[in-house]
Amino acid sequence: MSGAIAAEDVLVEKVLAGERVSEQEALELYRLPLNELGALANYRRNLAKREAYGGRGERVVTYIVDRNVNYTNVCNVYCKFCAFYRTEKDSDHYVLSLSELEEKLSELASIGGVQVLLQGGHHPKLGLDHYLEMLGFIRERFPQINVHGFSPPEFHHFSKVFGLPVREVLQRFKEAGLGSIPGGGGEILVDRVRARISPLKANSDEWLGVMEEAHGLGLRSSATMMFGHVETLPERLEHLGRLRELQDRTGGFTAFICWTFQPENTVLKAQTVGSTEYLRMQALSRIFLDNIENIQSSWVTQGPKIGQLALQYGANDFGSVMMEENVVSKAGTSFRLQAQEIERLISEAGYEPERRDTWYRLVLPQN
Repeated sequence: MSGAIAAEDVLVEKVLAGERVSEQEALELYRLPLNELGALANYRRNLAKREAYGGRGERVVTYIVDRNVNYTNVCNVYCKFCAFYRTEKDSDHYVLSLSELEEKLSELASIGGVQVLLQGGHHPKLGLDHYLEMLGFIRERFPQINVHGFSPPEFHHFSKVFGLPVREVLQRFKEAGLGSIPGGGGEILVDRVRARISPLKANSDEWLGVMEEAHGLGLRSSATMMFGHVETLPERLEHLGRLRELQDRTGGFTAFICWTFQPENTVLKAQTVGSTEYLRMQALSRIFLDNIENIQSSWVTQGPKIGQLALQYGANDFGSVMMEENVVSKAGTSFRLQAQEIERLISEAGYEPERRDTWYRLVLPQN
């Protein structure tokens, strides 16, 4: 027993020294009492943010004002965990018109929004010109709003539909107005898991390949993990390891966000996990992902109180006002917060709330 305690002490000292931990060491950290793991994650959060924002980084928690806009719900990959997608045969399928898009973005602009998270299904018939027109329209009408759009599986899908290499699609989209890429569609970057939950979607190498190409073109992105379904703990760590390896090469990830599988109205049957497991994995992610500066709390799936508590478990960002969200809400989660509520939750946790943009630069409220 004394040897085990000594080994644990050595590992804790390694974490406190800011050193990199292996996947095997992460497994050992996972077994720590939750409050101890959280304290280590909080220490690493402060270490990562110490020099940020003029030396205020340890005290600051950021958030962004944006809107999720799903330009279509038509999708032909039929992920088992998704309650949002429709086929063209369903009566409630849609593709947003430019006038509908303009209405949504006008509402976002009116509250000082600086980002639109633009994602859709894998529509089998929309061509390249449709997307370029949409991006150009947003850039012309709303130049102050960054398009944080199209997940890696979407780009893999576009490549096949357009008959173009992924890099060329990314370049064309960037020239048309794309500013950054969300980390959606990552789920678990282990092909055994992906074969179970989303067999028709881009595999792990393809997801990572899109991100590497995007980073090479100067497009920054977030990284994500959706866990608590059919994966094992070692597979979660394999996922984190692959993100860390890519970040070592490119430095293109701005932030990491993890959340738990939301089962309502989905066909995926799995043993789900709760908020305790969420906090444990977020804390472990902060320690393991030593080269990703920002960790975002997921109040959208966990609720405001757990989102607030997550600030003590390695998170330095409270995510988004998110004036619209359609995907997770279809699976039974419907939390909503306004900017004032987010700022109150951050302040009550003992931090200074600050608005940011996509690249984690602070911005002044517009109204």
